[in-house]
Amino acid sequence: MIELNNISLTYPGHPTPVQALQGVNLQVRAGEVFGVIGRSGAGKSSLIRVVNLLNRPSQGQVRVAGSELTALSAPELRAARHQIGMIFQHFNLLSSRTVFDNVALPLELSGVRPALIKARVDELLDLVGLSALRDRYPAQISGGQKQRVGIARALASKPKVLLSDEATSALDPETTRSILGLLRQINRDFGLTIVLITHQMQVIKQVADRVAVIDAGRIVEQGAVIDVFTRPQHVTTRSLIDEILPQELPASVIARIRALMAAEPRRSGQLLRLAFAGDGSEQPLLSDVIRRFGLDLNILHGQIDDIQGQTFGSLAVHVRGASAQLAQAVAHLRSAGVVVQEQEIAHV
Repeated sequence: MIELNNISLTYPGHPTPVQALQGVNLQVRAGEVFGVIGRSGAGKSSLIRVVNLLNRPSQGQVRVAGSELTALSAPELRAARHQIGMIFQHFNLLSSRTVFDNVALPLELSGVRPALIKARVDELLDLVGLSALRDRYPAQISGGQKQRVGIARALASKPKVLLSDEATSALDPETTRSILGLLRQINRDFGLTIVLITHQMQVIKQVADRVAVIDAGRIVEQGAVIDVFTRPQHVTTRSLIDEILPQELPASVIARIRALMAAEPRRSGQLLRLAFAGDGSEQPLLSDVIRRFGLDLNILHGQIDDIQGQTFGSLAVHVRGASAQLAQAVAHLRSAGVVVQEQEIAHV
């Protein structure tokens, strides 16, 4: 549905140009919700605006729904953009137009007949739950309601792709959840391909199927959300995930580990960091390794969460026992799909 091939983007700058994107390659499948996450200044806003050529890349090709946008003439590009809707962080509504008229605007600009405009806008306002507010102005509605107007407006021309540019970052957590729920509903009901950018892993966790992590204008990691959460490879990814699933042990847990070392220095054991998802979360693996390999196991820290119906989690466990049995236990856990990181207690 969307292909970005070797995309680079350089902005004029003084004393030197600024390279916002460097050799970006992405493929977004039809009907999926694809997230792009990164810190401020990483290049994510530049990237999403390349998809509809609001930013024209310095190098590379952009293909959307079978059309190579970078090769189109200006009139052809305007026509192609009707297939790409966009919602914005700060809503971009016209203060002088009502809710109804803001949603109707792209249809008016396309020359659609008034009767058809009314039918389409009524349908969209019902979809986003704003039929009762049709005659209000942006100053008279909340931030979440403004974003629902923005979503309805973006859907007016029946696009195949919806781009979300930090659409929830100006909203409170409860409103964010409702807007993300609406986007997921739209995705499922209409098969709409959605690309959203954010700096919040919580947003990715709630709504995205796959995710790409961008850092300094480069894609440093990408994959299914559940895989990226449980097996982060890049330091930037691990830092972002830390917002939801802390990667570092709390000081109180480290103190408990050191107390165990001091109490029984000859049996200091080993610290295992376990990450699991899906089927691995439903198996009695810890009790199994205790029985099978004769180990003493103490859970020090952990968290269990859910990604769109899939359970995932992380545990820190202190294990004591014979080294051979410990090695067999680690191998057993890995064979069951658990990601195991071994750490010597002395190095904590």
